[in-house]
Amino acid sequence: MFQEGDEAKEDCGSRDEWTLLFWTSLAVIVPVILTLWCSAQRSKRKTYMKDFFRKSKHGWHYTDLFNKPTYCCICAQHILHGAFCDCCGVCADEQCLRRADRSLPCKEIMAPSRPDGTTEHSWVRGNVPLASYCAVCKQQCGTQPKLCDLRCVWCQTTVHDDCMDDLAKGDACDLGEFHSLIIPPHYLYRVNKLRRRHPDEYSKLGASCGRSWTPVLVLANTRSGNNMGEALLGEFRTLLNPVQVFDLSELTPSKALQLCTLLPPGRVRVLVCGGDGTVGWVLDAIDAMKLKDQDQFIPRVTILPLGTGNDLSNTLGWGAGYAGEIPVEQVLRNVLDAEVVKMDRWKVQVASKGVYFRKPKVLSMNNYFSVGPDALMALNFHAHREKTPSFFSSRIINKVVYFLYGTKDCLVQECKDLDKRVELELDGERVALPSLEGIIVCNIGYWGGGCRLWEGMGDDPCPPTRLDDGLLEVVGVFGSFHCAQIQVKLANPVRLGQAHTVRLVLKSSTMPMQVDGEPWAQGPCTITITHKTQALMLYHSAEQTDDDDETSASEPDSPAPHDSPKPPWSTTVQA
Repeated sequence: MFQEGDEAKEDCGSRDEWTLLFWTSLAVIVPVILTLWCSAQRSKRKTYMKDFFRKSKHGWHYTDLFNKPTYCCICAQHILHGAFCDCCGVCADEQCLRRADRSLPCKEIMAPSRPDGTTEHSWVRGNVPLASYCAVCKQQCGTQPKLCDLRCVWCQTTVHDDCMDDLAKGDACDLGEFHSLIIPPHYLYRVNKLRRRHPDEYSKLGASCGRSWTPVLVLANTRSGNNMGEALLGEFRTLLNPVQVFDLSELTPSKALQLCTLLPPGRVRVLVCGGDGTVGWVLDAIDAMKLKDQDQFIPRVTILPLGTGNDLSNTLGWGAGYAGEIPVEQVLRNVLDAEVVKMDRWKVQVASKGVYFRKPKVLSMNNYFSVGPDALMALNFHAHREKTPSFFSSRIINKVVYFLYGTKDCLVQECKDLDKRVELELDGERVALPSLEGIIVCNIGYWGGGCRLWEGMGDDPCPPTRLDDGLLEVVGVFGSFHCAQIQVKLANPVRLGQAHTVRLVLKSSTMPMQVDGEPWAQGPCTITITHKTQALMLYHSAEQTDDDDETSASEPDSPAPHDSPKPPWSTTVQA
């Protein structure tokens, strides 16, 4: 009898264990299955959206959360997530997306003008910008919690729904504040109708856009620096004609710059959104235009610095880095006010020792060439960024990594005794080298992310530097620690001289080298740096304010003083 009771207890305990195991397994498996199902649906939805966006005439982008109160342009309901067009500003939830794509037109990049030559407004209802005012009654628009009021996608004029009838009949769109930078749709329409494609014809058509018309092309590298390129592309498409805004991850600069050949010669400006490497890429494409006998269409180049170092941008007065501190509208105003200057470009020829049948490696240089500790830091940084690119998505993180590699080199000193490994010639004359670890050849005033290398501490008199004098400045450094001292103005570089031609012979071993931040490891070779050409750049001279008086007085090393409208190191060119 007791034995039967024990067996019953054992059966009951076993049953409870199996029940617990079942529910535990269910609690683990069900969430996993739901997660996998949701992931599959999300992936399927993402693929569908991507395919839909690719075929659409709108520039749709999906967001999980709008950054301001937003209403669907179809059903007029308040929405937290959905899609928006970065060209015309139309917003829609997922259910209304197809209907919005069919029924709501986007910006027309090419369209005829009115019989009198003027352009019609192109209105989009609702979701007007914050702090916008009605063109009729001058009261604030978009204050009601609903889909209301209208905005012209070209001139950015806003009007209340109730004031629309009071707007002057036949009121023409003047393309707004940035009309001198926008390529009007009627211009492209007329170009498309031309039977004879000739620069003189483009100049005649450009005359209808006004004497001050200097259209700007925006070329953005979405992978540079803080990865702001994609957001900036959308903002520029909103303000300009979408046809003049290019994503360099989808189209090369050579193809993007072909639009210059459809515009009046000598009027085009190019805004490069990226780092110094992106600027060099665009300038190489401009040099290719010269080889195609397209010299008259060469544009003027300006920079919106998105990279890590941004030394060329700093030299030209555009700052050490852009992080959204000023609105895109102010960026375009600065482009309007900029002046044209010339900048030397250089050819770096690398002939490896013992390789007689291979053509020498030829590179273009805008900023600087170096061999030694700074090139080693760039090489290590580049190798790790290639392995884990997602980690290097912040300008601050990039600079921290550079600092760590510089600290490591202070202890290891991989580039010591450089003076015994290389020979340096400036304009054909041999230069006796002290005990160095690095040699840097500069074309611009800034180096290493904002350091005035040639000037150093500023206490020793030195020959002035210019962008267009056909001279290179050659300096030496004693190591990574010396580089750090120069950057904080606690030491001067070893000034080796200025020259029109630089020749450097690496006699033995392998050394790290870089040109404009692009590093590589190089064996025994002969490096020759000669003048290549000159590029037309845009220089920005910031206006001085009362708050800047004390700052400018305490910083005599500024490349272009605030009270001087022209850069002291370059000759201004007529635009």
